[in-house]
Amino acid sequence: MDAGNDGATTPVLLNVYDLTPVNDYLYWLGFGVFHSGIEVHGMEYGFGAHDFSSSGVFEVESKCCPGFVYRKTVSLGTTDMSREDFRSFIERLAGKYHGNTYNLIAKNCNHFTDDVCRNLTGKPIPGWVNRLARVGWYHYHICLRTS
Repeated sequence: MDAGNDGATTPVLLNVYDLTPVNDYLYWLGFGVFHSGIEVHGMEYGFGAHDFSSSGVFEVESKCCPGFVYRKTVSLGTTDMSREDFRSFIERLAGKYHGNTYNLIAKNCNHFTDDVCRNLTGKPIPGWVNRLARVGWYHYHICLRTS
C-alpha cells in the first residue's frame, strides 16, 4: 500500500446510463440498451468507439458521461488498490481496448467495465447491463450456423 490509499478499501461502482428512452419500458422486463462506466477513486472510466488504433478508454466526472442519461449506480464491491496503482492498471488495460475495435455485440463499454470489475473484485457486472449484447451474440452465431 502507498500513502494514496492508507490501507483502506475503495468502493468499485458501476454507473449505468440509458442509450434510449425505450429503456424506461425495457428495464422492467430485464432488458435495455445501456452504457456503463466504472467508478473508482472518485473518477469514472468508460470505453467508446472511434476510428483510430489508439485506446478508446476515457475518464469523466462520475455520473456525468456526455451523451448518455444516467440511470443508476450499482455497488460492485471494493478494491484495496491505491489511486496510483489503479491508474497504472487502467493504463495497461486500455491497451486492450482500442477505439477501432469497439463492437456493440462482442466488445462494448459493458465488456470493458466487466473486465475491470472482474480484475478488481473477482466478480462480474450484473447480467442485465449487457444482456442485449449477449442475446445479439447468441442470435448472430445461431444465424451463421443455419445460413
